[in-house]
Amino acid sequence: MNNNLSIDFELFEKIIFYNSIMDNDYLETILEYIKPSFFKDKKIKRLFEVLKDYYEEFDCAPNLTELKTHLITEDDKQAFKETVLSFQSLDKKYNKDVLLKNTERFLKEKSVIDTVQKTSLNLQSGNIDSTKILDDFEKACSISLIENIGFDYLESIDEHCEDLQKVFKVIPTGWKWLDNKIGGGFMSEGRALYVFFGVTNVGKSIFLGNIATNILNQDKTVLLITLEMPEQVYAKRISSQLSQIPFDGLSSSLVKLKNTINEYKIKNRKSKLIIKEFPPKGVSVLNIKTYINKLVKKGIKPDAIVVDYINLISPNTSASTNSYESIKTITESLRALSYTFSCPVISATQATRSAVNSGELDLDKTSESMGLSHTVDAQFSIWTEDGDTDLGIIHMGIVKNRFGPRKHTTILGIDYPTLTLKEIDEDGILKDNSDSKMPNITDDIEKALLCEESSDSNDISQTLNKLNFLSDNN
Repeated sequence: MNNNLSIDFELFEKIIFYNSIMDNDYLETILEYIKPSFFKDKKIKRLFEVLKDYYEEFDCAPNLTELKTHLITEDDKQAFKETVLSFQSLDKKYNKDVLLKNTERFLKEKSVIDTVQKTSLNLQSGNIDSTKILDDFEKACSISLIENIGFDYLESIDEHCEDLQKVFKVIPTGWKWLDNKIGGGFMSEGRALYVFFGVTNVGKSIFLGNIATNILNQDKTVLLITLEMPEQVYAKRISSQLSQIPFDGLSSSLVKLKNTINEYKIKNRKSKLIIKEFPPKGVSVLNIKTYINKLVKKGIKPDAIVVDYINLISPNTSASTNSYESIKTITESLRALSYTFSCPVISATQATRSAVNSGELDLDKTSESMGLSHTVDAQFSIWTEDGDTDLGIIHMGIVKNRFGPRKHTTILGIDYPTLTLKEIDEDGILKDNSDSKMPNITDDIEKALLCEESSDSNDISQTLNKLNFLSDNN
């Protein structure tokens, strides 16, 4: 069956104009996208200009008599007469769905042509803005005449009750504590943006790398977009986490690394990790969307998108130069990707300078724009305290959570040689640690207590408090 039937746009212009006059709902549906310049027929073009002006002034479409009242010149009146007479040849009964589908196609094609013409003029004048051009084409191709009115709650209570019994599909984060707090994991069907934040060098990229690895371990396809470090550096981090070979020793353990990864590929046949590097502030969310669309066309559909990190994404040229609005717009666009590609988006952002050495963070420590925090679905804080590096631990808290409680914290074990994060059980033992050389946290705390620098009672008390890290889980 041919799904690309040609449309006689010359005839269809009359159909659009006729329905715009006779059907107020139809006019309201198309008014956001249509321009009088889209009409090749000069008579209809002029009449639609009057029609549009009338609607904008009176908030409704004029009938034929009202439209005729606003035609002043003889040329306009003659155009009106000829156009109305041409309606006699039209079949007045239409399949509404087909009408909207054909109208959407008309609008897309006309919008693309309009964009090409504007781009050509800009190129001739030397006014070249590639991001704006790409944005215009993207808007032209994404026109959608949505007819779905939404969810009629009172009339759909049975459907609602059925939905309440459904278990939403999730992708576990790899840390059971966090899964329990956010409804089982990241929403696998998307419509959610998750953000980690902390001060410079606290380990945001380590968290994102571990998230990517944890999802990869579940036979998933992960897209890791890096704007902060080269692809090969991120690849080394992933190699170290998967093989548990120290980061600095990878080059001298190539045979072991290859064997480990080949065995991993056999066990995880569906797993795929794409690492894509873009220069800082060198790519917008729209550019990222275009790139992902190319991956999808090649058969690579991501189950999760990890972006390192939000503040390094470039705003669209039309965005405000104000950092609050700029970051807020970027965050909104990034969250929209989770709708477009039906998968969760996980990223990171900076904490303010005032957050340095402040311990546990809250939303007010978000750098540049609180608009980011207002937009994300869940925001997790990362911080360290005195002595944590020696103990091999790092703190994580929940400061915003649309899926469960907030104001909860935990402690993860961090093995700096392999940049691996692991949960810790009640006995201070790192979970799932059979192949890891990560230390027993309890032993480290006991050693710390014996050190001279911990002889002060306050230092001892502070160190002992770290044994209480699971008390928040209840």
